Amino acid sequence: MANPRSLVYALYTHWDTVELLVRLSREFAVLTSDQVLNGIAKVSGQRDAETQGAVLRALVNADILQTLPRSSDLQLNAYVLEFVRGLTREHELGLAAVLQARVAAIREATEALNEGMLGADMDRVRGAANKLAELFRQISLQLDQDRHALFELAENAKSADSSMPISQRYREVLEAYDHYVEPMNQMMDSGSQGTFYRYLEEAERALDLSLEQLSVQGALYSHRLQLRQVAHQAKELRRFGRLVAQQCADTLLPLREELRQHNALTSAISLLLGQVRKRGLRRALSRPADETALPVWRNERGFKLQLGDEVRAVMAAARQYQPQAVAFPKDEPGDDAPLLEQVDEAAIRAHLARSLPVENLLDWLHRHYAHLQDATLLRLFHDLQHEPGWQFEAASQPEKTTLQTIRVLHHPHRVSIPQ
Repeated sequence: MANPRSLVYALYTHWDTVELLVRLSREFAVLTSDQVLNGIAKVSGQRDAETQGAVLRALVNADILQTLPRSSDLQLNAYVLEFVRGLTREHELGLAAVLQARVAAIREATEALNEGMLGADMDRVRGAANKLAELFRQISLQLDQDRHALFELAENAKSADSSMPISQRYREVLEAYDHYVEPMNQMMDSGSQGTFYRYLEEAERALDLSLEQLSVQGALYSHRLQLRQVAHQAKELRRFGRLVAQQCADTLLPLREELRQHNALTSAISLLLGQVRKRGLRRALSRPADETALPVWRNERGFKLQLGDEVRAVMAAARQYQPQAVAFPKDEPGDDAPLLEQVDEAAIRAHLARSLPVENLLDWLHRHYAHLQDATLLRLFHDLQHEPGWQFEAASQPEKTTLQTIRVLHHPHRVSIPQ
């Protein structure tokens, strides 16, 4: 077993190299010496081959890298791998079954707490409270790790090459939603089928009742403080679990429902946002000179230039250009549409007043003024209907009236003097 101080000092000295190897371990479980040396050269390219070999030996001596039996290949120390992944948000997505088992263990610890209070066994009460605190810590840690792992899956899917098939780009996202998010949503359902909130409420209620009972009995302050702290952990875990479930659903559900299409710019933006989330803005934007830069916006559409009227006028004056006169054909004479006739509307109104009552206004106009155009008759027909002092009544059955060129289907209007 390596010395903890030497291991921690080696992590401090070669942190950039260890961080790169941890990211590389997500693709390769076992690393060769050449892969490790290439990673060291990528982090510190100014070092010579001898210095890079010294860094490799220092990592092996500090037990950060372990040599596999019967092979010269290397692998990262499991404790180092878990520690660095926790700090750099490089966790793999956990299993929903593990989370469900830990939630089920809350119920067992709660029952042990209640039994200890009934039997006045303080050792069992303290043991159950410690077990609940440990379960709350493990569940909270797993929820946080799984949340960042889901964010990583979504960012990788968004930043993938847009030329890849959509099903291939979003395969891991769909699998994570079906095998993790859906079971977690069922477990965190607030109804009778859910176990997360129900077991936490039972544990919180048991802790509060135990704390109240111990306060009445005058138990030691340390025992009451322990129960109060665990009860606070239960309340915080309920809030944190609801937040993580909402964030996971908001992240993966849009990708599951609608597989969006991406171009090179959106892929680069998603990749950069993922690095900013894990490494910070300053480290994500300070990129080495030899590393490939992110693609920038480019316009692939062509363009054309066109001379303005001012430039055309200057060029025409310089070349003494004389435009050719073009004779446009004259409009051929045609039959102009006849204008509306000028009629003496006052005389027509006086004639109608002398003829009242009239059973059919349009027929009366056509009978006495048949020489007028159809448009003129229709205009008079509509204007006379609004004449004040006369009473107009429309018939219920429509009739047809044939004018000079058109046939009108209308309801006959009877005109009379109001009684």
